[in-house]
Amino acid sequence: MQAYESLPAAPASSVDDDSTATRRDAGTTESSRANRGWWDRNADDYQVEHGTFLGDDRFVWGPEGLDEVEAELLGPAEELAGRDVLEIGAGAAQCSRWLAAQGARPVALDLSHRQLQHALRIDGGAVPLVEADAGALPFLDGSFDLACSAYGALPFVADPVRVLREVRRVLRPGGRFVFSVTHPVRWAFPDEPGPEGLSVSASYFDRTPYVEQDEEGGAVYVEHHRTVGDRVRDVVAGGFRLVDLVEPEWPAWNTQEWGGWSPLRGNLIPGTAIFVCERD
Repeated sequence: MQAYESLPAAPASSVDDDSTATRRDAGTTESSRANRGWWDRNADDYQVEHGTFLGDDRFVWGPEGLDEVEAELLGPAEELAGRDVLEIGAGAAQCSRWLAAQGARPVALDLSHRQLQHALRIDGGAVPLVEADAGALPFLDGSFDLACSAYGALPFVADPVRVLREVRRVLRPGGRFVFSVTHPVRWAFPDEPGPEGLSVSASYFDRTPYVEQDEEGGAVYVEHHRTVGDRVRDVVAGGFRLVDLVEPEWPAWNTQEWGGWSPLRGNLIPGTAIFVCERD
């Protein structure tokens, strides 16, 4: 599984030394608190391990390496100039920095204070940063033309419709929201990059959250599963129209492993799902 951040962090089996993994219910408050703490503790290691792949000002939708330069899921790059864009789960704001280079006016929002400190380290505050929960966006109605999230927020909240409705609220009419998440089919397989990750080991229909917890049973990391159908219904319930569902194929140039993502698995089963949504 992944963590509450732009792009996945580590396989579910890679739990903290003093925590154990289980499947159990976890509500909105517990999920938010756990994932904020997880990212504040792990942001430094994440940036060291994945910073080269992410770059300082590159917009990557997932471990496959699909780049917004090529995908244009937010629209043609030449049309981004002057647009107000909200990046949710921005981490070190790499995507926002790329958007700014196209002439857009991005705002990078993340739950983790430490991740946003890395954004400051990279650009000294050139991109506006906001520390907040995606379920309670601190912006006025109709503040943005576009919103985006590369593996941020949606996989890790107990109430994704609440987040989608908040995004819709801050978008202007006709605004587009594009978000990427772990492809739901991956939940049926072990989160391993090798051959052991190719055999079904769990029910795709089991929505019980994945939780890492401390010795007292308190959650220190939470991830929530939604099926493809769930995601589509969430998008509609959030007030959006689904325009496209993109499942990036693994490219020949990408030889890296990232948690459970690898060329072996990527050539056989999808690893990322990207939902392109529009506000009517």
